[in-house]
This record gives sequence, C-alpha cells and structure tokens, in this order.
Amino acid sequence: MKNYILDKSITLINNKYNYDEIKLEEIRYGLEAIYLTITKAIVIFLLSYILNIFKELIIFLLLFNIIRFFSFGLHAKNSITCLIFSTITFISLPYFCIYLNINNTLKIILFILLIILIGYFSPADTEKRPIISKKRRLTYKIISTVITIIYFVTSLTIKNNFISNALLFSLIVQLFLINPISYKLFKVSYNNYLRYS
Repeated sequence: MKNYILDKSITLINNKYNYDEIKLEEIRYGLEAIYLTITKAIVIFLLSYILNIFKELIIFLLLFNIIRFFSFGLHAKNSITCLIFSTITFISLPYFCIYLNINNTLKIILFILLIILIGYFSPADTEKRPIISKKRRLTYKIISTVITIIYFVTSLTIKNNFISNALLFSLIVQLFLINPISYKLFKVSYNNYLRYS
C-alpha cells in the first residue's frame, strides 16, 4: 500500500515538474516520512481513544516532542519496527502515568540522572541527518539540558500527578533514544557528524 501511494505520487510529481532522479529521491523520502507519520498517528490515536486515554496521549506526545525536537535521537530502520515501538511506548506510558505514584526522593534521583545523561548525550544525530555544525550541536545540548531542568522543577511543583509523571517518562523515553547503547541495539550508526569532521 505504502509503495503504491508513493509510486503514484512520484509519477504525478514527475509528470508535472520533470525533476531529476536525485530530486525525486529527496521528494520520495519526504513523502514516505509524511505517510509513515500519518499512518502511525492513526493507529496510536485510535487505540488511545478506545482505551479512553486520548487526552493523556496528546499531553505525553507534546512533552516528548518538545525535548525530542532539540535532542533528536535514533529512528527505527523500518516502518514496522517504528510502529511497534511507538505504539507500545505511547499507549502504555500515558496509561501508567495516570496511576503511578512515585515519591519525590526517587523523582529527584531520576531527574538528576536525566539532567546529566541528556545533557551529555544530546543531541544524537542520525545517518540521514548528521548535525555537522559544532555550534548547532552545542546549542541543542544547552537547550536540551535547560528543558530537562524545567521538566524537573515543574514535575516537583505541579499538583497534577499525571503531568508530573509524564514529564519524567517523556525524558526517560528520550534518553533511551539518544544513548549509544540503543543505537547499538537497533544497529544504527552513532555520532554520525564525526564522518564530516
């Protein structure tokens, strides 16, 4: 289904604009990303609606994507792996965040570790999107660390248990996606910018 839609789209674009092969590959890559995002979102949103955690999912995704935007991190090598990982993560964690009660001492310990580790590993690039500029990497590192600190302070001061937990677990997911162990686990290359140094 995916290839059929992408092939038809590329044919239509090529008939209208007559791009070269390199440009068409770039367009196909972008269209594939859009297709995968939409299909993944439909599955996850539908499941969250059925499980009555749609609002919690939206909040969790918002918190996760804020840190993800600056910290980056790995992407699965294929769409099936991405769909399975995303569905399990973004359905189970919002659900658990509703009911979990974590005492402040444990939260403080976890957040201190998160500040150190996210500050150290951010930003984590990919083979397709290496962050070559040293200035950009430093900027992303600083912003990621500041966001983690803001999440820490907010989590300890906010009265809403779900949001407090969601702040913590969105960072835990992101730490999983930026550390070199996960890159090895998913068999993708780490610190891709070094190839361009």
